[in-house]
Amino acid sequence: MIALDADVFIDADLVRHVLDQQHPDLAGELTLVASGWDNAIYRLGDDLAVRLPRRRIAADLVRNEQRWLPLLASTLPVAVPAPVRAGVPSDGFPWPWSVTPWLTGTVVAGVPVAARRGLAEPLAAFLNALHVPAPSDAPANPVRGVPLSTRSAAMAERFATGRVPLHLRPLWDELVAVPGWSGPPLWVHGDPHPGNLLAGPDGGLAAVLDFGDLTAGDPATDLAAAWLVFDAPARAAFRAALGPRVDADTWQRARGWALNIGAALAADATGTPEMTAIAVHTLDAVRESALP
Repeated sequence: MIALDADVFIDADLVRHVLDQQHPDLAGELTLVASGWDNAIYRLGDDLAVRLPRRRIAADLVRNEQRWLPLLASTLPVAVPAPVRAGVPSDGFPWPWSVTPWLTGTVVAGVPVAARRGLAEPLAAFLNALHVPAPSDAPANPVRGVPLSTRSAAMAERFATGRVPLHLRPLWDELVAVPGWSGPPLWVHGDPHPGNLLAGPDGGLAAVLDFGDLTAGDPATDLAAAWLVFDAPARAAFRAALGPRVDADTWQRARGWALNIGAALAADATGTPEMTAIAVHTLDAVRESALP
């Protein structure tokens, strides 16, 4: 099962094996649709998907989704991949895994940035609904929802790669100095890039995917979507739709989070063309929004 680029090798035969072991009533053709850094996703028939972690470190993320996403789903205004069946470790596979609904739509990363304006208000509504106080046992995450200053060492490493423009370093230093979040820890999606959003046929928001980074903390992490997803006009509409709950400091921290996430994508020499395009757009948007 060991592969060079993952802790386990996952193919359709393995997926069928664990389904037959634990959920034998779930029949249907299996089609690989994604094999990312953390998870492999197979479509199961027309209506379901099977999501298995490819790395041990991702197994805890699956547990978090299994516990919390069904509870959050009923409070959110768009579809999310809340597990409908939970797989447990077995002799066929060492970690938990999930069966989720198959959510339809167009991955927003494939939609031209200028055509994403219709997402601004519904994405703001989704985040407003998500960003409520989280319980004390919400998942911890060392790289999301935390004070922005805790990401400075990682940012220094990213600048050192030469793949993140050095002219952005003074801006990072400025944004790190913005006062931190002083409110209660709020639920945070943690990974609000356009590869995790689905658009509907009307151009609106159909679904939000991948809650593996789900945590509690500073909502500015998610508001980084303003730069990750949008151009300047749509970003202004997004901010307006968020309403007065987002103050100037939170908006500036969100720009810092966008710089942090964009730099992480840019510094990854193994990144896909899709992720590289997101990085380029984000860093350009952060830079341009800082100009007088």
